[in-house]
Amino acid sequence: MALVTQSVFVALGDSFTEGLEDDLGPEGRHLGWADRVAAALAMRDGGLRYANLAVRGRLLDQVVAEQVPTALALGPDLVSFHAGPNDVLRPGRDVDAVVVRYAEAVAGLRTAGVQVLLFTVIERAGGTGRTAARLAARFARFNSGVRRAAEGTGALVVDVGSVPALQDRRLWNEDRLHLAPEGHARVAAAVLEVLGVTDPALLGGPVGWWREPLAVGVRPGRRADLVADVRWVRRHLTPWVLRRLRGRSSGDGLSPKHLELVDLVPREDGSAGR
Repeated sequence: MALVTQSVFVALGDSFTEGLEDDLGPEGRHLGWADRVAAALAMRDGGLRYANLAVRGRLLDQVVAEQVPTALALGPDLVSFHAGPNDVLRPGRDVDAVVVRYAEAVAGLRTAGVQVLLFTVIERAGGTGRTAARLAARFARFNSGVRRAAEGTGALVVDVGSVPALQDRRLWNEDRLHLAPEGHARVAAAVLEVLGVTDPALLGGPVGWWREPLAVGVRPGRRADLVADVRWVRRHLTPWVLRRLRGRSSGDGLSPKHLELVDLVPREDGSAGR
């Protein structure tokens, strides 16, 4: 992989990029893979300007309308773009139509002269029922569209959706929608590898470590899986459906974590910060 350097990195998207369920940062908000990547790039390059415009719950069209113009005004060298999965989650939403609009957005960013980083999504994060199977099929169609968009525009793609180890539910929050801290660390390593980083100190381990499966644990039985599925429906799926019916989003009223560029510089302790 060729070395990709940049002085301005802007992250766009939804909760995946906002960093939900990762460890909390010094400002009291979750870090997430994007913050981790920005810090590593600042360490590698001696500094980086970084903004994170992602807001949980945002749909594809909202990301394009609200975040893309702001991002381009910041003059980025690199933009990460993760949008569309929230659309795919909605029953009845035409996945093929989402993929078309997604490809148009990526082409627009590339036409503006920006290097773009795309992501496939994990198609199944531990679910075992019919709902999980249906969503997995929809996400597989979305992932095919992401790969086509990358091929057609020369965008970079972080193909986490093809890595079996990342389907381990131990890397996910119990809501099955957001990564747990080690999941964010693995995605950060995947992104850095796509950008040409090979330093284990920045990757968090040797090249490719994020693809390795977790140590074998006790496999829950079928009954335990069913109990977990029922609990997930009650605690997470039902509240999500109710918000949709009320026309509300988990991101309503929230501002982006880093709306303006933050200057990150290497510190003497081996980390990077303002």
